Amino acid sequence: MTDKRTLVVDAAITLVGTEGLRALTHRRVDAVASVPAGSTSNYFRTRQALVEGVLDRLLEQDRVQISAIGAAMPGDARALEDLVHGYVMFATGDDLVRTRARLAMFVEAMATPELRAGVEIRRSELRGWIGTVLAGLGVSDSATAARVLIDYLDGLILHRCTSRDDEPDPRDGVARLVRTLLATAA
Repeated sequence: MTDKRTLVVDAAITLVGTEGLRALTHRRVDAVASVPAGSTSNYFRTRQALVEGVLDRLLEQDRVQISAIGAAMPGDARALEDLVHGYVMFATGDDLVRTRARLAMFVEAMATPELRAGVEIRRSELRGWIGTVLAGLGVSDSATAARVLIDYLDGLILHRCTSRDDEPDPRDGVARLVRTLLATAA
């Protein structure tokens, strides 16, 4: 069973992911988590502490997902295309609320130096993992290629999160980028 602190921070993620960062208050989190009034402030004394708690929890959940994905390292271009495409579809489908919360944290980090460091940790971990995958597929400058791929994915995911529901499947664009990145290995 989940402890109350985790319940509260997961409710905060849901709140940010559905209503935006402006909706994030201790009182609103208490209501969404269905806990007694004041429970959120017992764990996060200030709004800034609550925002940092949301980012920490998102990072924790991302690490679990990356670890699970990492168990099935892609061995060729098609497998990498499938992995990247699957991630985009998951992030903009079943995981949309967390994705929207993550994007809100990215925007907040531009104005909050304390959060910027946490966001950079997530990006560095993701770049490192993607760089390892690309190096395994023969890309010599895997660090640069990882940055290009992640920047593309950030933009694609943002676009899909903020566009109409009838957006075309992004598989073709993902495939083109992966093939271009891997062509630099040849």
